Amino acid sequence: MTTSELFGQEKVSRLLFRLAPPVMFAQLIQALYNIVDSFFIGRSGLTGLTALSIIYPFQLLMIALAVGTGVGINTAMAMKMGRGRKEESEKFAQIALPLAFFLWLLCAILGFLFMPSYARLFTDSTGVISEVITYGRICCIFSFGLFFESVWTKVIQSYGNMRRPMIAQIVGAVVNIILDPFLIFGLCGFPNLGIAGAAISTVAGQIAAALVVMPEGFRKPLPPKFFPAYAFLVFKLGLPNMLMQAAYTFYILGLNLILEGFSDAAVTALGLYYKWQTFFFIPLGAMQTCVVPILSFNYGAENFERCRRIVRDSLIFGLLFMAFGTFCFELIPGPMLRVFTVDEDVIRIGSWGFHFIGVSFLPMVTSLMFPVVFQSLSLPVRSSLLTIIRTVILFVPLGWIFSRFGLEYFWLTFPVTESLTTLAGFFMYRRIFLRKH
Repeated sequence: MTTSELFGQEKVSRLLFRLAPPVMFAQLIQALYNIVDSFFIGRSGLTGLTALSIIYPFQLLMIALAVGTGVGINTAMAMKMGRGRKEESEKFAQIALPLAFFLWLLCAILGFLFMPSYARLFTDSTGVISEVITYGRICCIFSFGLFFESVWTKVIQSYGNMRRPMIAQIVGAVVNIILDPFLIFGLCGFPNLGIAGAAISTVAGQIAAALVVMPEGFRKPLPPKFFPAYAFLVFKLGLPNMLMQAAYTFYILGLNLILEGFSDAAVTALGLYYKWQTFFFIPLGAMQTCVVPILSFNYGAENFERCRRIVRDSLIFGLLFMAFGTFCFELIPGPMLRVFTVDEDVIRIGSWGFHFIGVSFLPMVTSLMFPVVFQSLSLPVRSSLLTIIRTVILFVPLGWIFSRFGLEYFWLTFPVTESLTTLAGFFMYRRIFLRKH
């Protein structure tokens, strides 16, 4: 089946279920290795676990740059193919490698220079600061695997090929999981590296994943004369995704700063939520990944009725899947937290917080899907605006306001923010997308 037949004619529900499982399986493996990473570090003490919670937003910022650039390439390629311009579409694939190299170099330099200052923003503990610096510098300096894998994956996915990226993420996760215990605890003659071992395992997995997608994703770089114009369009289309991911990073930084005023245990509890979040958000993440090329293709082909069906079906599937997350966060928060820690303060704080977070999962489906939808329809301003409403206008200010009443009330930030963002998303969807087409 050709790309045109797959994206433009296949029944929408069947298409989503055809494309989503490989992405979900790959993200499942990714989530498992994130959990395993924290599990092993948690066995060695609370210091390392707190360090991982602090460095997590910085890692998300790198992922925002890498994935956002890839999404920009993916969107541009899919739209050009939808308009029958295959040769022009290929030129966007050729820009992937230079952009990835530039972003890696930028993150490596900035990460090495500013990691100590970053660590001191969130804790006064010399032990935690040392571990943040160690882990963070290794992940930044050797992040080229992350950037190359992200852009090459999106090139491949623009043709509807979800299998190779799935294999790449599985290989990367397996490499990480296998290396973790050997390098963290020094098993079988390996050096006992502690948190540095976890960082080495992480970047080794990223490099392995990049090598898997390289044969199909690599293209000879675009001639320099085309670079500025094509790079500008890639970043224009990828900016909403970057902003969404980067704003996500900054609001976690803001929430960490608020919780740091209570205790390190509160920061750790929030960090453990984000570890579990990667697991429960797998179906939603798969919907986001699959919707971009499908919507962009049909929007380029001016098949607007099919675009509406794609949005409707992806939201329905997202709601059904996220209901399972709500169920777990409401009924078994304690056992989920004990997977990583035996610290009673973390378990007590996290158990209370998980009840409120679980309630937010259903409105979170629409608050996270609509920015992707608007981006796919070449409405980057609306996509960016909704992201700013959620992360800048609502999350951190509401977190600060609720925290003034006590730590227990802080967790109301999550359901209130997601509900208000959902209302704003529906308003934009009706006013901009439905009326326009």
